[in-house]
Amino acid sequence: SEKMASILHGSRLALRRTIQGRSSEISQLRSSFSFSTNTSEYNVNDATTHFGFTTVRTEEKESKVREVFESVAESYDVMNDLMSGGLHRLWKDDLLHRTGLAPTSRALRRLHHASAASDQTTPPPTLNVLDVAGGTGDVAFRFIEAAGCHERSKSSGQDPIQVTVCDINAEMLRVGERRARQRYGSGLLDETKALSFVEGNAQTLPFEDNSFDLYTIAFGLRNVTHVDMALKDAFRVLKPGGRFMCLEFSHVTNPAFRAIYDTYSFHVIPTIGDIVANDRASYQYLVESIRKFSNQDELASRLDRAGFSGAKYTNMT
Repeated sequence: SEKMASILHGSRLALRRTIQGRSSEISQLRSSFSFSTNTSEYNVNDATTHFGFTTVRTEEKESKVREVFESVAESYDVMNDLMSGGLHRLWKDDLLHRTGLAPTSRALRRLHHASAASDQTTPPPTLNVLDVAGGTGDVAFRFIEAAGCHERSKSSGQDPIQVTVCDINAEMLRVGERRARQRYGSGLLDETKALSFVEGNAQTLPFEDNSFDLYTIAFGLRNVTHVDMALKDAFRVLKPGGRFMCLEFSHVTNPAFRAIYDTYSFHVIPTIGDIVANDRASYQYLVESIRKFSNQDELASRLDRAGFSGAKYTNMT
């Protein structure tokens, strides 16, 4: 069997990659982590890495990124509005569409209804979705609604469709869970278990091998200290046949538009962040982190090294 993944990646560009990796490679991915490359960002043993345009000790980056997102947790979706000119909402809608979650969920629920009405002894399949770095729930809520989980929460028993939000930042998760309870009530989280919030590091996820059918990460991959470790662990937790999709800011390819976006990014966004959130430094980091992240083709190579293959990407803007 095969693991398949679709990646959405973007910088005002959302890029889509469809990735395949043979399940026989799983054992290789459990071995010690090392990549041979000329780019120091790929080496987990490097003493330093980048935090925006600043060089920091590798062990310091995680705490610095945590501080940024603790600072912007309450205004995170507004931050993405500023970073993308509001386009992130359309990109997330497109991400949802590309997952095929809505039609898959409808088919799965029909199977469960048919199974309950028959003498079938073999339990019908379940669907497990993992949204990494999704603390505030903006992507997960789209999945919950597309899969009909809110309506299902009015019935008893555990929902066969489950969405797990995993984030390294406890404050982001707190905001997300509070919003979920306000939006859907507690039944979705406490009774049908359709939605859960779990603290964890994308590099070493707190989940068993072959646990999820779909792995998504939106605007979070570039903030991971060791991106290659995160990609490798994504492969590990995906079931054979599972898919990986990423939505991310990346590099603008059109020179004229790039000049306009650079001006907006470095002069307008930090100023707005200062006015809206009284936090210029966090917004400055987020702008710089986009420029330091891999471009489209570099990310493709990293995915190949993590065990994925057959990848495609689509520039959204």
